Amino acid sequence: MHAPIKNIVIVGGGSAGWLTAGVIAAEHNAFEEGGIRVTLIESPDVKTMGVGEGTWPTMRNTLSKMGIREADLFKECEAAFKQGAKFSKWVTGKDDDYYYHPLVIPDGYTKTDLASYWQQHNSDIPFAQAVNFQAELCEQGLAPKQISTPEYGAVANYAYHLNTTKLGDFLQKHCTTQLGVKHIIDHVTGVNSAENGDIASIQTANNANIDGDLFIDCSGFKALLLSGHYGVPFIDKKHILFNDTALACHVPYLQKDDPIASHTISTAQSAGWIWDIGLPSRRGVGAVYSSAHTTQQKAEDELYHYIKDTTNKQTADNSQPRKIHFNPGHRENFWHKNCVAVGMAAGFIEPLEASALMLVEMSAALISEDLPATKAAMPIVAARFNQRFHYRWQRIIEFLKLHYILTQRTDSEYWVDNCKPETIPESLQNLMTLWEHQAPSRHDFPQVEEIFGSASWQYVLYGMGFKTQQRSTQQRFNNSHLAKKYVEKNQKFIQQLKQAMPTNRELIEKIGLHGLQKI
Repeated sequence: MHAPIKNIVIVGGGSAGWLTAGVIAAEHNAFEEGGIRVTLIESPDVKTMGVGEGTWPTMRNTLSKMGIREADLFKECEAAFKQGAKFSKWVTGKDDDYYYHPLVIPDGYTKTDLASYWQQHNSDIPFAQAVNFQAELCEQGLAPKQISTPEYGAVANYAYHLNTTKLGDFLQKHCTTQLGVKHIIDHVTGVNSAENGDIASIQTANNANIDGDLFIDCSGFKALLLSGHYGVPFIDKKHILFNDTALACHVPYLQKDDPIASHTISTAQSAGWIWDIGLPSRRGVGAVYSSAHTTQQKAEDELYHYIKDTTNKQTADNSQPRKIHFNPGHRENFWHKNCVAVGMAAGFIEPLEASALMLVEMSAALISEDLPATKAAMPIVAARFNQRFHYRWQRIIEFLKLHYILTQRTDSEYWVDNCKPETIPESLQNLMTLWEHQAPSRHDFPQVEEIFGSASWQYVLYGMGFKTQQRSTQQRFNNSHLAKKYVEKNQKFIQQLKQAMPTNRELIEKIGLHGLQKI
C-alpha cells in the first residue's frame, strides 16, 4: 500500500485518451528516467469520424502545458477559432429568433448590474450584443486576435473548432515523440484482478499482460473497465435531457474562400437541434434529437433541408449522415478502486455547449494534480474526485436544461415536454425562483472551477427572454450611470474591433503561412 505509484495505464485513445496521457506525462516527466510511466493501449479497430468538435477556452492552457505550438494545432488539426455559440429558433422558432452565448465576460460585470440596466434601457438590443462586444465579432465573422498576437494570446477570449480525428492523431504523435508516452496498438481481451479487488493488469491479444498502478478508462461508451469489469451503474438522465440520437456528416463549402463561422451555430428543430461547426476545409453538421419525440426519417429530412438551405440541393443530396446513439447520463461513480473513467466512459450528455472535451480536460488535470503518491492515498483522492465530478455533472445538466425550459415554442410535444416541471431538476427550479428578483451571480455557483460561470447563465437566461424584477430596496448594484458607461464603452469598442480585426478565414490562412510568435 505504500509503494509509490509509478505506472499509469490508459485504455483507449482518441481525444480523451491522448489528452489525458499528455497532461499526466507532461506534468510528471514521463520522458525522464525517474518520471511517471504512461502507457496507452488503443484498439486497431476503433475509428473516430472527425465531424468537427467544439472546445472551451481551457483548451488553450491545456495544450500550452503539453508543449504544443498553437500554429501546429491549426496546421495539423484543421482548427478554427470559436468565440461562442449562436442559438437560432430556440425561443419562438421564427427566422429572426436568435441569441449568443459569447466567451467573454462583460466589462463591468462585477461592478454593476448590467442585466437590470439592459432590461430597463436597452432591451430592444439582444442582451449579449448590449453588454458584450464578442457577439458582434461573431456576427461579422471576425477573428478573436491578430496575426501579431502571440500564440495562445487573445484580444477576445476564444476556444477552437477541431477535426477530432486529426486531433487524436496529432496528440498521439506529440505524446509519443515528445512526452515519453508508450503506445500499444492491440485488442484488450481481459482484466486481471489483484487480491484486494484492484486491477492488476490488462490482458491483450498480442502484448501479454500490461501491469499498472492506476488504470484510466478512456474506452468510450463501452467503459470496458469501470462498467465492463467493475459493473459501476449508469445513471440515466433522459428524463431531464431527452436527446439520445445524432446524425453527423461533412458538408463542403461551395467556394474555397467561403467565410468560416467564428462560433458554433445551434438551430432548433421540431424535436432537437442542428449543430454547424466551421472548419477551414468544410463544415461539420449534424442533428441531435429525441427518438421518443420524432422518427429518424423526420430528423434526416430536417437535416437535409438545413444543408440545402445553407448550401444547395446537390450538396444536400450528397450528404451521408452517420447515425450515433447515446444514453444521456453518467456513471454512479467515476473513480472506483484503482480505476478512473474519463470522457464518454464516465458519461455523456448531448453536445450542446461543448462540455465533453472540457470534462476530459478537467478530469485529466485533477488526476494529474491530485495523483496519489501511493495506493494508501488512493481512496482519499478517489472520494474527492467523485465528489467534485458529481457536482460538475449536476451543473452541466442544469445548464443545458436551462436552454429548453424558457422556450415559447408549442409546435411539438418535444418543446412542451421540456417545460414540464417534472423534467426540471429541483435545484434548477430553485435558482429560477431566485432569479425572478436577482440576476445570476457568483454566489449561485460557489466552486472555484465552475464549468459554466454566472455570466454564462446570464447570457442564456436573458437570451431566452427571461425577466428579472429587481427589488426596489436593493441599490448596491443598481448604479444606472455606471452601467450606462459600460454599455456605451462596449458599443464603441465594437466599432474599433470591426475596423481592426481580420476575418476568421483570413487569420487562419495567415497562421498557415507565417505561424504565430511564441509568448
